[in-house]
Amino acid sequence: MKIGIICYPTFGGSGVVATELGKELALNGHQVHFITYTQPIRLDFFNENLFYHEVDISSYPLFQYAPYESALAGKMVDVVKYEKLDLLHVHYAIPHATSAFLAKQILETEGIHIPVVTTLHGTDITVVGKDRTYKPVVTFSINKSDGVTAVSDDLRKDTFNTFKITNEIEVIPNFVDMSRFHKQEKDHFKKIICPNDEKLIVHISNFRRVKRIGDVITAFGKIRESIPSKLLLIGDGPERVKMEKLCRDLGLCDDIRFIGKLDVIEEVLSVADLFFMPSEKESFGLAALEAMACEVPVISTNAGGLPELNVNGVTGFMSEIGDVDDMVKNALHILSDENLATFKTNALKRAKEFDIKNIVPKYEAYYRKIIEKVKAETMALN
Repeated sequence: MKIGIICYPTFGGSGVVATELGKELALNGHQVHFITYTQPIRLDFFNENLFYHEVDISSYPLFQYAPYESALAGKMVDVVKYEKLDLLHVHYAIPHATSAFLAKQILETEGIHIPVVTTLHGTDITVVGKDRTYKPVVTFSINKSDGVTAVSDDLRKDTFNTFKITNEIEVIPNFVDMSRFHKQEKDHFKKIICPNDEKLIVHISNFRRVKRIGDVITAFGKIRESIPSKLLLIGDGPERVKMEKLCRDLGLCDDIRFIGKLDVIEEVLSVADLFFMPSEKESFGLAALEAMACEVPVISTNAGGLPELNVNGVTGFMSEIGDVDDMVKNALHILSDENLATFKTNALKRAKEFDIKNIVPKYEAYYRKIIEKVKAETMALN
């Protein structure tokens, strides 16, 4: 198949999933064309089946805001026509599904019927989509897609509860590349961070309020009272300055490091003992899955799609949102010498169920299903 992938090319979960999916599809022999405004962060290796098409955005002075949606639609039309694509797969409803609908309509005037699959990732539904400005556009775009997938059953239900959806939504969960995310021998790195064999706790996010990083820091302070430990906070975002101040206020700065954005997070996860994800909302919990693949158990809330990944009492524990004391109790249980090895083994076993090798075939089968559906609909109209 010749597949066009449209995504945000950043560190966010939707862009990561889209890029890793495209790379695996290319390895499976499909021709994959990324269409976005800059090269995706994780598009980090060369393959004869991988192509990148940059969306040029006009700087015409009449525009106060550059019309990216129109430029993206135009680029989709161009790539579909001249690369003879079989399908467009757009990640994140706004603006990608909307632009894909426009591109599809333009192409139909030229007798080209391109199937469009939209994958919902989370905040396009739970945050952006609920904005009254965007809600009718999101609803329309989902209903006009030829196929729709969601990364968790919780997100699927949330979509139906939030919008008037007449389309079917198939759940295809997020995945992890086990060839990249696995425990590596990085003992020298662990020794630098934890020179006295302290336990290492890690949190990774985009530092938004919904991630509740303050709960991580507060819990860490209490864990440290019982078990010598260090905390690494990976990522960046609007809450960082506030969280740095909290560390100072609690007197924890000597044992907490803010790492910022990091490409090789698997190296850090390889030496971690526990991963914290106390979010108010997570559509799936991709960062937690990547941690589990590196044999790191997870302390999380029971929000969103997290119960579909983190098995309570097996791969880690789940708590109610904001219940820091329960998180601390569970963390101390996991970090005890008699329990840690078992939780690490269980985390890896669970992660293997979401290996990219198991999930990508689900997308391939879904693509074929949607392509055949559009062919049948086109023939019926003719």
